[in-house]
Order: sequence, then C-alpha cells, then structure tokens
Amino acid sequence: MGQLCVFFSCQVFQVELDEVSMEDRVEVFRGDTARITCMYKSEDDVGGITIMWLYATRSGERQNIYFQDSNMKIVSQGTPFTNRINMSSSDASREVVLTIKDVQLADELDFICFVKSLTAGEGEGRTKLKVFETPKHPTIEVVPSGVSVTEDSPSKIGVCEVKNGFPKPNITWYRDKTPLRTIPDEVTVTSSRTIESSGLFSVRSELSMKVQKSDKDALFYCEITFYIPGGMRMIETSHVNITVFYPPTAVSVWVESPKGKIKEGDSVELHCHDNGNIASELAIVHGNDDYSLENNVLVLDNVTRGASGVYQCTSLDMDTLINVSGNVTLSVNFLDPAVVTPKESMMLAQGQELKATCNALSSLQTHTAWFKDGQEILKGHTLILKDATFDTAGTYVCVVTVPEIEDMETRGSLHVNVKGPPEIMKLDNTEIEVNFEKSVELSCVAKGFPAPDITWTTSDGKVQQREATSHENTEKGTRSVVSVKVTSDLTVFCNASNDYGADAMTYRIKASESLTVCTSSTQTTTQATTTTSTTISTPTGKTPVDNAVCCCASSPPGGTGVIIAVIITCVLLLAILGSVLYFLYKKGKICGRSGKKDLTKEKSKKDNTVVEMKSDNTEEAILLGVNGEKQLSSDQVETWLRPKIALFPC
Repeated sequence: MGQLCVFFSCQVFQVELDEVSMEDRVEVFRGDTARITCMYKSEDDVGGITIMWLYATRSGERQNIYFQDSNMKIVSQGTPFTNRINMSSSDASREVVLTIKDVQLADELDFICFVKSLTAGEGEGRTKLKVFETPKHPTIEVVPSGVSVTEDSPSKIGVCEVKNGFPKPNITWYRDKTPLRTIPDEVTVTSSRTIESSGLFSVRSELSMKVQKSDKDALFYCEITFYIPGGMRMIETSHVNITVFYPPTAVSVWVESPKGKIKEGDSVELHCHDNGNIASELAIVHGNDDYSLENNVLVLDNVTRGASGVYQCTSLDMDTLINVSGNVTLSVNFLDPAVVTPKESMMLAQGQELKATCNALSSLQTHTAWFKDGQEILKGHTLILKDATFDTAGTYVCVVTVPEIEDMETRGSLHVNVKGPPEIMKLDNTEIEVNFEKSVELSCVAKGFPAPDITWTTSDGKVQQREATSHENTEKGTRSVVSVKVTSDLTVFCNASNDYGADAMTYRIKASESLTVCTSSTQTTTQATTTTSTTISTPTGKTPVDNAVCCCASSPPGGTGVIIAVIITCVLLLAILGSVLYFLYKKGKICGRSGKKDLTKEKSKKDNTVVEMKSDNTEEAILLGVNGEKQLSSDQVETWLRPKIALFPC
C-alpha cells in the first residue's frame, strides 16, 4: 500500500559499557508493515543479553509487548500488537528488528527497546511510529445561482472538500493562481474538519468574497496539501468560473442585415445588446415609435424611405432602475419610377425631330441609358431623334440604375410611330423560275403608319383569297406571305396602301420543264417525258455494260444552256446504244435464220433493268426493275426495233 521511510536521528543511552541506538521516527502508510530497528553494544555474549520491547501509551504509561532472554521469547498477550508483531535478531551485528504488520492509525506511538546485560548493566532506545493515509481527490462546487457585484457584504463563492486523509490535510483557495486569505469585509475563508469513524480526517473550506465585474473571467480552485512518508504532496481541484451579475454600462445597436447600403423594399434586421450580465429590459425607439425586441432582435420588413433616421436602444436595470442607451442611424435609399417626357406614345411625320427625356429621383447617383430592340443606343437622360424615317419607329426603353446597389433600377418607355405612305422593302431579285405544278411562297414587307393593308393580285387579274395569305403587323408596318401554285408563267403583284398612299412590288415567275435521261447495265429502257405526258420506252437486249450511265436534267431557273448540254449528252448516249445494237446484229444475236428473233422468248430476269426518265412534280428519275409491273410485249418490242434493225440487213 505504501512505502516505508526511515529517518536516522539516533538517541544514545549509555549505562556503563552498553549503548542502545534507534531511529528517531519510522514513517509508514496505513496498512503497510513497519520495521523498527534496535542496535546495541555489549561485551557479553548473546546468552547474557535480555531484550524487551515496550510502547508508551498516550497517557505516558509503558506497556510490555515482547520479552527475550537466553531461555525464552515471549509475546505479551492482550495487547493491540499481540498477533501483529515479530522480532528478528542478528548476533553478529548486535541488532534486533521489531516488525509490526498491518499498521493502523492507533499504532502511531513511541516504541521502546530495553537491553540488559548481566555484567555491564542496562540501556534503552525510543522510536516514534508515524502513520499516513492519502486523502481522496478533492472536490469544488461554486454557487450555481451566480453572484452579484451589487451585494454589500461578501457573497458565498463556493466550497472545497477533501475526505479521508491522515494527518489532517490543508486547503488553500486560489483566484487566478493568487492565494486568497481572509480580509475583513472583503474575503472570508472558513474551514472545518471532521474525524471519521475510521479516525481519518475530512476537511471542508468555504470561500466568500465581494466580487467585481472582472471576476467573470477569473478561475477559482483549491490546493490541498498533505503529508506522506518522507515529505509532502499537493493536489489541485478543477478550475472553475463563477457567474457574476453586473449592470450594463454601455449599449450597442447595429444593422445585422443587409450588409452594405439599404434600399426600399429590403428587410432590415437590427440587433441590440448591452454589456451587462443582469436582468434588464431592452427597447428601441425611432421617432414616436416604440419597438419591443425578440431575443434582442428587431426586424423591419419592406422598409421605405420613411424608416430612415436614428434608432435608439435603451437597457433598463430592473434592480437599480438605471438605464443606458446606444443608437444607430438607418439610411434607406430610394429610386422613384422613371418619368419619360413626352409620355407613352408619339406620332411623327417623316423628317420630323423628337426630343425625349427620362428622369428618376434617387437618393444616390444614377446612370441612365436608352435601349431599342434590346440594344443600347444612347447613354444619358435625353434622347434626340432627328429626320425621322420609318426605321425610327419603335419602342424606346429608358433604364435608370443605381451603380452602388445591385438590382436597383427603374424603367420607362416611349413608343414612336412615323406616319407616311407605305414603303415596300424591295428585293434584289424578283424574277423566279419554278418547276411546273410547284407552289412557291412570296413575301412582302411594307413600312408605314397607319399599318399598310397588303393585297396580292396576278397578271390575269385574279386576287388571292385572304385565307391563302398570312398577315402580321410589326412595329414598322405589315408583313404578308402568300403561296402561289405555278401552272404557267405568272406575274404576281404585292399592293400596300394606307391613308397616306400606296406602293407595289412585282414578282415574275417562269414555269419550267424537267428532262431526265438514264442508261444502265444489262437491259436498258430510256423514257422521255414531256409536259404532255408522252412516254417513249426503249428496251434493248441483254447487253452487258460495265458501268451504268444516268443523265437527269431539269430546267433550273435561267438554265437553258444547261438543258442544251444535257440533251447533247443524251443523244451521244443513244448513239452508243445504236452501236451496241449494230454489234449484236453482226454477231447474229438479233437476226436469226428465220429473219427475226423473238425477243420475248426469254423471261425477264432480276439482273435486267429498266430506267425511266420522267419530268413530273417530284423532278425525280424513277428506275423500274424488269420484274416490275411494266413489261413490253413481243409485238411492242418488234414494232420498236424493226426500223432500227432495217439499218443493219442480216
């Protein structure tokens, strides 16, 4: 349990030749074993030495606990040590040791070693046995309700307590490492001790003092000092704060949000706090208005410029009725709606000038710009439009912003109309070539005010029905689109008119025809289709041709020269076809001994191909396989080939 520490402070008793030496004190923890040594000097041998151990009671009486001579060793019965002591000796060193097991607090006595020699006399020595017990860890508790600086006398701060120590422990209070001693009317330290049934000591110490505001940050704790074998030990309690109540000396009030400049429509959050720590009442006053706070916060929703001014926050101490206050100035910035002069809409004559202004009253510097069709056209308050034309017409938007505050802006608008006769936007090319039976869309855009009325007519005097056209009014006039089906050359007129005049534009449409000529490998059919739907088919024999040649031509607008080139190419292809037929004739593939060959003898096969060239609404060449629906009879083939074969007599 503990350790045994021995301090050698010796008492020497000399009677004639004998000397007895012992330690001044032996220190041991409660429950440990104590060893008390007694040394003597004598000329006699061991057989002539008598040794007795005794202890001195608290009243001073001596009580024998052990006897030893040359004949016997006796432990005294009926003493507190009867069953706990033992003695050992060394004849050579003339030393005896008394051992006490399980030392208790009551064992803290003086132990006496008595030595008697037959020839040299007697002597004795004395040792004090000291017993120690380490106390339990100390505790500290402060007043949970707090302490006020306004108290006239010292207030209880807290209590420190340490239990079950021996000898009695000592308690010292500290404030920020400074020991606290009793000072009349300022600091009071009261200690009390309790002796437990076990004989151990418990000590309690209470601290009372007048506190100041600075004590709210101070750390209080206790230091416990107690003895152990061989020295002293110290233990500290935990360091704790105390709650100090003190009245405020200043009040702070500020705008928590929004940060930066405030504008009309914002929600403003004001915070108010005092520097006291006591029950107080906070209120805010603005002009003739009183506001109560919730959790020291005041929220002003959707503020206006009227909310500007000084806001005073007051803290009232309910105990002393002393109040302190602080204030903040709130500035609510504003931007009035933009005012455009002249208002809303203006009618101008062509060539006329217009001057317009845009202004908005604001508490801060503003920036003004004019926009049209989403594009900025001018910076500044004044808009001047000179020499008005139809392009001048439209909506002008004035935007006034406050650069210092994001999203703070206002807008105004002015619509300008320019009156005058219609002006049709002329196109670079109004001559159009369109395939026969195709439809074409024509558009016409006319500027002017009032908005022009657009009608469509043709060269033959027909007026396009209203439902066949689409009309759209724009800021500058009217836009109309008409769909026309081309069956012949045609002239179409766009007529625009209003109260001030009229204008017209002419479209010239030419109806064109398409031509397609194609040749391919194996069996080839060439068809030419005209606008009269006349079709000629030319079948050939199973003539292998390495590459298929397809020539398709249609009449593009203004493409007469191209058509001629295509026709020449197709004639050359027909000449090649004639050469192939002549070659077959020479080989006997066409004319047999019977004078003619049945060209329909063989059935059509999948590798034979008919290529048809037709000009129709789709302007496409259609290829038909020989397994398709259109098959030539033998009479048709013979009728078609007879004049060709006549050129090559068999």
